[in-house]
Order: sequence, then C-alpha cells, then structure tokens
Amino acid sequence: METVSNTSIKTLKELGVKYIFGVPSGNWVDYMAAIQEVDGIEFILVSNESSAGFMADVCWRLTGTVAACFGTFGPGACNLATGVCGGFLDRSPMIALTDEMGDDMLNRVTQMNIDHQTLFRPITKYTTRLKANCVRATIHKAYSIAVSEIPGPVHIGLPQGLGQKESTEKDFYSYKSDEIPNPDETSIDRMLNLFSKSKNPIIALGITAVRLGIEDKVSKLVDKFAIPVVLTPMAKGMIHEDHPCYAGVLAHALANMVGETHQQADLVIGIGYDPVEINYEDWMPSAPLLHIDTKPADIDSTKIALGCNVIGNIKISIDAILESNRGKKEWNLNELAARKQAMFDKLKAPSNSFGPRMVLEKLRDMLPADGIMTCDVGAHLHLIGQKWRTPSPECQLMTNGCSSMGFAIPAAIAAKLSCPEREVCCVVGDGGFNMSAGELATAHRLNLKIVFVVIHDDSLSLIRVKQELKGYRQYGTPLSSGNNRSIPATSYFGVPVHRAMDELKYQNSLKEAFASPGPSIIEAYVDGKEYDDLVLKGNR
Repeated sequence: METVSNTSIKTLKELGVKYIFGVPSGNWVDYMAAIQEVDGIEFILVSNESSAGFMADVCWRLTGTVAACFGTFGPGACNLATGVCGGFLDRSPMIALTDEMGDDMLNRVTQMNIDHQTLFRPITKYTTRLKANCVRATIHKAYSIAVSEIPGPVHIGLPQGLGQKESTEKDFYSYKSDEIPNPDETSIDRMLNLFSKSKNPIIALGITAVRLGIEDKVSKLVDKFAIPVVLTPMAKGMIHEDHPCYAGVLAHALANMVGETHQQADLVIGIGYDPVEINYEDWMPSAPLLHIDTKPADIDSTKIALGCNVIGNIKISIDAILESNRGKKEWNLNELAARKQAMFDKLKAPSNSFGPRMVLEKLRDMLPADGIMTCDVGAHLHLIGQKWRTPSPECQLMTNGCSSMGFAIPAAIAAKLSCPEREVCCVVGDGGFNMSAGELATAHRLNLKIVFVVIHDDSLSLIRVKQELKGYRQYGTPLSSGNNRSIPATSYFGVPVHRAMDELKYQNSLKEAFASPGPSIIEAYVDGKEYDDLVLKGNR
C-alpha cells in the first residue's frame, strides 16, 4: 500500500521540486517521513512561514524549477500567505501546501480553523483540496497552472489525517502547461507601421522580458536602431549600464533624471512590460503605446493612447522588427550619455563620507561580477534600483511587484541553496532586519556562506521621507528609543556580527565576512538623511 503522503512527495519530486520550505505540524510529519524516503527532495525548516514563500519564489527565479512551501492550520497558513502573495505579484510559480481540517470538522468551529481556500484564492492562480483518489492528477494540474503564462503560486490543502490513508488513484491524466501563442499578423503589421513612423521611440523593459530570457533579442533591436531603453526595477541587468542606449530605471532614485529622456519619446515600446511594478500612466510621455507582451496592456485609456497590443510570443514580434529595413532612429546618444553620467555622478558617494551610497559601492567592489545580491524593501531599495551595477538579471534579486519587507534575508538563503558555487550577499535595512532576523538561525544551521549587510539608520527612512514631503513631522518611524549604536552585539543566532561606523572599518569587515566559510553580518551605521536628495523625486 502506498500512502497519500508517499505519492504526494514522489509526484513533487517527479515534477522537479527539490525543496519544500516551512514550519512543520503534527499533520505534516507523515509527509516529512515520506521526504526522508525519497532522494533529491528536502524539507528545509524556516523560522517563519512567510520566509518559506520567499524562498520558493527565489528558487524558481534562479533555477527555473518550482519549489514548494508549507504552513499549518490558521496562523501558519496566514504567515505563509505573505510569501505566497510575493510569488503572485512577482510572477513566480510555487506550490503552497497547508494543513486543512478533515471533512468532519472543515465547517465546524474548532481551534485554528479558518477557510484556507478562501484565504489563498485571491493570491494564487488555483487552489484546491487533496483527495486520496486523485493525488497525482491534482498535483500535476496545479503544477501546470503554476508554470503557465503568467506564472504564479498554486495552493493545495492537505486534509488532516489524509497523509496516512491509502492512495487509491487509478487513472491519471498528465496536464500540459499552456503554450504562448504567436501574435496575429494584423497586430504585427500595425506594430511595424507605428515603429516606422516614430523618430524617437523608447523601449521599456519589464519582468516578463526577464522571465522569457530575451536579452539577446532586445540587444540586437537596441543596437540596430539605436533606441534608448528604460527598465522597471526587476528588469535590471537586461541591458548593461554602460551601454550607450541605457537610460535608467523607472520609479527609483533620481527617476526624474531618467524622465529627461523618456519624456522626449514619440512612441513607447513596452517589451515584456508588466504594470505590476509601475503603471504606464505613472511615467509615460504624451505619446502612443506599443505594447509587446504575452498579455494585453492594463492602462487607463483616458490617460494613455494605445497604439497597438501585440500579444503572444515576444521573440516573434521582435524578429519582425529586426527583419524590417528601417534605419536608425534620431536620438542624440551623446546627450543621452551626458544625462546618464550626470545621474550616476549624483549617485556616487561623496569622498570622506559613510552613508548608504558608500556602503553599496564598497560592497559592489567586493562582490564578484557573477555574485548574487538580494535586497529588502525601503529607501535603500530605491537607491539600489538605480545605482547597483547589475551584469545580468539574476545577479540582483528584489521584490517590487509585491514589495514586502522581510524578503531579502530568506531570498539570500534560497539563492545560496540554489547556486552554492556563487557568492551571495544581502542588503537589508534595520526595519526589514527586525522582521526577518530569525532566518539567520536558518542560515547558521545550514552553514551557508552569505554576507548580510544591515544598513542601520534607526528609522523607516522611506516613510520618513514621505512624511517630510507632505509637510508632516517624523512620527512612528524611529526604530529605537535611543542611540542603539552604543549597544554592540557580537552575534545573532550564532552568526557573527561586524560593526562598521566608518569606511575603513566597513572595508575591513567586508574582507573578513567574504573570507568566512559561513554566514556573517555587517552592521553599517549611517545617516539616513542621505536618502532625502535621491529618492521619491517623481518619474518625470
């Protein structure tokens, strides 16, 4: 007799799932026993279920294979929902598993019981409840939905006691993921007409472009027609910062300087542009939109003039433009280079300073080109989005569709598990650190070599800046009641801590941390007022 738990784990393994992250329950022990019997799949204990979702998200981003996450009844599932929501809005497939009450108690008032199906329905592509007679079919269907365009999480509830029961499935239908169709000829013709008429088009790249791996196609398009490119934050790395057509990142530090370029455009070409990061109308000039993607543009038609939707396989659409005989466009690339240089000069750390810019510059110098940096949400994210040199998209991992604090530390752990041969570091503000510090115990237990850089400014700086922009006094954003710099810590959960109050100490701490065989923390104490002249400057 094969039990439901055995069949479930074997099926997940067949689908390529290598890790299941979570916090166990009494009901889950049947599945953990099954995991022990199956080679190539592992349960990773985390400190908080939200981290389990973030880790599953990052595993897919770096490996292209789906991971799973688990939470128990009620509070476990609620915690897990934060990480699952991250995958939903950052477009990462995962399989979320939770305990559920058995049929006899499902609709009863009882301890820890809430409706998990209702909880996960808005933040997953599909949610269902496992049954003994269709275990493999259910998991395969959920998986195929998760990885189909647009990818995202699915949820499977595991009724209490089901894991020990016999798996009675007889017939099994293997589901196939939906294929992305080809764009229709009419839209291709309209696209080419719009492109031909434009003199100063601009390309806007988003996370769909990253997901579909079209860097080479985009590079050929940009080079052939000399078109400037702006990127959403999660598309960083699609084109190198030194490329003559690179114009900057939307909606992050000094986005107003990026706007000096895109506001001159007479056509915006969105390629793989997902408005989950930033809506078109938040930044677009008074120009028509040519939207090339797998889904139609989500726009306010009273503010945006839609020239054409070209929906389907993006590579085919780009090839159609490349095959056309149009010449280079009319942009003055020397002026673009001057604007870009002025922006990067302003982002450079002043000499003899020790602020967030210096922290990032020294870390960038230390991290190898193929190293992976994860970052949290906050003012430092806006700075990283514009300043951090990113050679390819997987080298810098952030959450921008969901934008949940507490992402960076679990993301770094998943990055190191996924790419153990690469150097991994994490940049997190003290606010995000407070939310996710428990995962340092996970990094220590797994002995993962990760450098965690905590930017301490004793404030939720992004909210403070927003308060001041509206003319309010700072309130509710300080993170301590006094000067916490006088209270040094030697370790957190066994992970050693280096304190840096100046550039020299920080540089030495980086050398020690990167030379360490295990995880290390560097607390960099800075003045958060440096952010004030750099972030939230508008998009135009």
